[in-house]
Amino acid sequence: MRLKIMPLKKSFSVHRVPLILFLCQVMSALEVPLDLVQPPTITRQSPKDYIIDPRENIEIQCEAKGKPPPSFSWTRNGTHFDIDKDPLVKMLPNSGTLVISITIEGKAESYEGVYQCTARNERGAAISNNIVIRPSRSPLWTKEKLEQITILKGQSLVLPCRPPLGLPPPIIFWMDNSFQRLPQSERVSQGLNGDLYFSNVLPEDTREDYVCYARFNHTQTIQQKQPISVKVHSTKSYIERPPKLLTPEGRTSHKEELRENVLSLECIAEGLPTPSINWTKEDGELPINRTSYTNFRKTLNINHVSEADSGKYKCTARNPLGFVEHTISVTVKAAPYWITAPKNLVLSPGEDGTLICRANGNPKPKISWLTNGVPIEMAPDDPSRKIDGDTILFSDVQESSSAVYQCNASNEYGYLLANAFVNVLAEPPRILTEANLHYQVITDRPAMLDCAFFGSPIPTIKWFKGTKGSVLQENTYIFHDNGTLEIPVAQKDSAGTYTCVVRNKLGMAKNDVHLEIKEPTRIIKHPEYKVVQRGGKVSFECKVKHDPTLIATLTWLKDNGELPNDGRFSIDNDHLVIMNISDEDDATYTCVANTSLDIVSASAVLRVVDRPNPPFDLELTSLLERSVQLSWIPGDENNSPITDFIIEYEDSLHEPGIWHHHSDVPGTQTTAELKLSPYVKYSFRVIAVNSIGRSLPSEVSEYYMTKAAEPEENPTAVEGIGSEPDNLVITWQPLKGFDSNGPGLQYKVSWRQKDGDDEWTSVVVANVSKYIVSGTPTFVPYLVKVQALNDVGFAPEPVIIIGHSGEDLPMVAPSNVHVNVVNSTLAEVHWEPVPPKSIRGHLKGYRIYYWKVKNSSKRNKRHVEKKILTFNGNKTHGMLPGLEPFSHYMLNVRVVNGKGEGPASVDQVFNTPEGVPSAPLFLKIVNPTLDSLTLEWDPPSHPNGILTAYTLKFQPINSTHELGPLVDIKIPANMTSLILRNLSYSTRYKFYFYAQTSAGSGSQITEEAVTTVDEAGVHPPAVGADKAMASRQVDIATQGWFIGLMCAVALLILILLIVCFIRRNKGGKYPVKEKEDAHADPEIQPMKEDDGTFGEYSDAEDHKPSKKGSRTPSDRTVKKEDSDDSLVDYGEGVNGQFNEDGSFIGQYSGKKEKEPAEGNESSEAPSPVNAMNSFV
Repeated sequence: MRLKIMPLKKSFSVHRVPLILFLCQVMSALEVPLDLVQPPTITRQSPKDYIIDPRENIEIQCEAKGKPPPSFSWTRNGTHFDIDKDPLVKMLPNSGTLVISITIEGKAESYEGVYQCTARNERGAAISNNIVIRPSRSPLWTKEKLEQITILKGQSLVLPCRPPLGLPPPIIFWMDNSFQRLPQSERVSQGLNGDLYFSNVLPEDTREDYVCYARFNHTQTIQQKQPISVKVHSTKSYIERPPKLLTPEGRTSHKEELRENVLSLECIAEGLPTPSINWTKEDGELPINRTSYTNFRKTLNINHVSEADSGKYKCTARNPLGFVEHTISVTVKAAPYWITAPKNLVLSPGEDGTLICRANGNPKPKISWLTNGVPIEMAPDDPSRKIDGDTILFSDVQESSSAVYQCNASNEYGYLLANAFVNVLAEPPRILTEANLHYQVITDRPAMLDCAFFGSPIPTIKWFKGTKGSVLQENTYIFHDNGTLEIPVAQKDSAGTYTCVVRNKLGMAKNDVHLEIKEPTRIIKHPEYKVVQRGGKVSFECKVKHDPTLIATLTWLKDNGELPNDGRFSIDNDHLVIMNISDEDDATYTCVANTSLDIVSASAVLRVVDRPNPPFDLELTSLLERSVQLSWIPGDENNSPITDFIIEYEDSLHEPGIWHHHSDVPGTQTTAELKLSPYVKYSFRVIAVNSIGRSLPSEVSEYYMTKAAEPEENPTAVEGIGSEPDNLVITWQPLKGFDSNGPGLQYKVSWRQKDGDDEWTSVVVANVSKYIVSGTPTFVPYLVKVQALNDVGFAPEPVIIIGHSGEDLPMVAPSNVHVNVVNSTLAEVHWEPVPPKSIRGHLKGYRIYYWKVKNSSKRNKRHVEKKILTFNGNKTHGMLPGLEPFSHYMLNVRVVNGKGEGPASVDQVFNTPEGVPSAPLFLKIVNPTLDSLTLEWDPPSHPNGILTAYTLKFQPINSTHELGPLVDIKIPANMTSLILRNLSYSTRYKFYFYAQTSAGSGSQITEEAVTTVDEAGVHPPAVGADKAMASRQVDIATQGWFIGLMCAVALLILILLIVCFIRRNKGGKYPVKEKEDAHADPEIQPMKEDDGTFGEYSDAEDHKPSKKGSRTPSDRTVKKEDSDDSLVDYGEGVNGQFNEDGSFIGQYSGKKEKEPAEGNESSEAPSPVNAMNSFV
């Protein structure tokens, strides 16, 4: 795709009709080539009413064409204008245009008049319109002395302008002495005559500089009227009144307007309240597409009026007190306008022809004919012509019949003048269009193939397609009189070569044109509507698809004009990017894609939003003791409507510099009634809020000080709490200065016992928030109140609260304490509550102290730090969790109040039952021999009872990772080592080891080990080390019996490999997981107490995989914390509870088998092949 990006482009309308190659204007008459003899034709002339600038030279245009070239002459005010006699006047070469030089000398007024140009050659004469030359005028206002206008509020007022008559009439507007336009509204507006109308006046209308200005656009001058001074006197009351029309006067009026002009009807009314205006048309509807309202609906405008718009129009002025109506009768007149204008007529000798001149108007225009600029009645007779009103008939014309005829249609509102020649020629056909033109047209658009021709008599034309095509017919094509062939909807099959053939009796001519059909240009991705905050970034996308044989140009416009020459705007392929967006960027952006044949566009609006500008012009009115009215003017909302206004205040008397929220008002409101507090020095500011955020605060309003008054509120958060057994501390939250309502803020503090008959005791204090009452009984309820007062008076009666004097320690311990042991780790404690009076304070709860005295197994005789559990409220029992099994405990219970703990109850003793033990501290395997292994271990660190036995389970693992039968051995509890004999040599074993109490089996520990190759062999390294098998090498390789034995062994190995291969294919080999599942010991389970409430000594690390495949140390000692790898990690293991070290993972996990470089492989039991190799 060839797409040319244009960042900047001059302004043009993006709605223009797609470009069609149409080279010849469609006409009903033929154009005479300029190389042929023809009468003159006026091609350019100045307007009929020509207002000139008196400061510049006068140029009166008159251009014409003809063969031979015409000569020019002028008349002025109906007589010949001799140009040669006036040195200031000259005629331009080869032209009839006059230039009158008045800039150096001469006056424009000297050349006022009616001018007419005549262009003449041997075939006839053409004339121009009557050109009326008038210099523009901008006269001054006449001097006048204007008195000040004094008027009462609410009355109506009209300020006259009465501008001087100028040429053309001036534009009127009202401003002040600072050249600022005076604001207008429904109440105040300017009439069509320039006067300023006030429906009713307000005090703010008082000013001394009401100035009417007249702008004369032609001379670019502004004239000013003397300022008018208006003084409006305020009155406490004024009488409302119904509407009354200020203009037009009376109940009816009449208005005339010319056809095609703008009809403007005006009604301005006075009244109080201000009236509104409504417009209707009697016996008809207002034309929707041509009707508009201006001047706050006081002016009705109808564009392009016609005779059908004549009728009666009614304006109604209405307010709540009544209405008034006025009817305007409208008559639409019309200057002459063409129905059929005469057109040039080209005839061959002996032919007939007609000139028609038809016009309409109101009143009906008069038609008159001229020939060569002379009234036809005064012209020489021509036997070939006959005049019949608006028509001239020609018959059997000859060359002498050639002439220029003028038709004049006139009425009282104007005239029309048209030149049309009759040219008698005898010419064979000629084609005026360039030969072999190539046309390119977009699919589904009209194609216009030009074949301009000339001939006299007028030739006939026929079109053909292709070299052997037949004549094209009108059912598919449109044939224009000027020879153009139109294909209404061009398709792909419309492409090709077309031939036009023209003939008359004098000859024939033809021409070929070629048509290509192109794909239309389309915008496949339109830019989208965007809302962006000021300072942000936006990107518009516009993707274009076009015919690949055409070059498309993509242009971006802003409001149909060129993009600003600004570095913030950039175009990247099909994107327009605008950085650092400002308010000026709020616009409609259009991408225009055009080729040489078509143009398409798409637009999107960028709406730039931001926080509102701050409000301004804050004003305080209606100043009362406890309220004030605040008004303001909103700032610019920045394209996001203001939703709220936030009003804040500052109390410069009590908290200067600190702003507080007062109230919120809707965004449509610009005044607020504000409630005020006494004795505050107020100032206000307003913040506007929209969807983007808050504006900056407005400027601060003026200050307003309110009078003092008694407090309206009392202190809050009043409390009475004793700090000692013999006092009562009364505290409160003091009032802020804003709430004091006056000077001399103090507090009256009062108290008495709740259950006594004592009178209130009171004290008045200031600048404090606490008072201490001494000598009170211990923990007695009191009634307390705190009242605010100032120099003006007291606040309302305060709320009474209940407090208490100080607490003391409880005097009595809980009784009847007893313990129920639930299980080995949980016990329940019960007690009797103490009497309420003995608590001497607020009951907080009961506290249990408990501690372990000794271990029942007598293996650990040490005291444990006391533990504490607190039960809030008036509880009589509680649970002690987390106890150690098989332990001796003591406890006592104490009551707790706000002061502290009471005495302890008698110590209670209880024992916890046995639980399952923890895992043995370690298991290590030493002294491996050919058929034995020695196991050593340490008892569990937490036996949780008396050990009754150990259980050892083990099973062999062969070279294919299959598990052998599981062997179960019971070991007395007093043993710490064991020798396993009669084991297979060079075999790996897996061991599972755990301790038992009467409560059950504990957590297990696992280990792996390998027996040696022979008695004299070296012990294998620790699990996890590199494979190293010691062997005894005998030099028997040359003996015959050894060679035979090796052959038998090789055969046996081959058979074994075949069997293994068959078993693998049939699923005979099982994963380690399945083997371990098959030999799992169902007795090895994590043990819990009977009720299943708490699991004892559960270690969160027992089920975590070891990090990076940790291995057993070289001494084969396996501690519990090192045995974190579980068979669960490899397929749920033995009930998901056995722990293993990393050697097992390295040896049996498929994932680890291919990582010998890590150096963490387990020793591997030798396969038969390895066994054989060890003897080599």
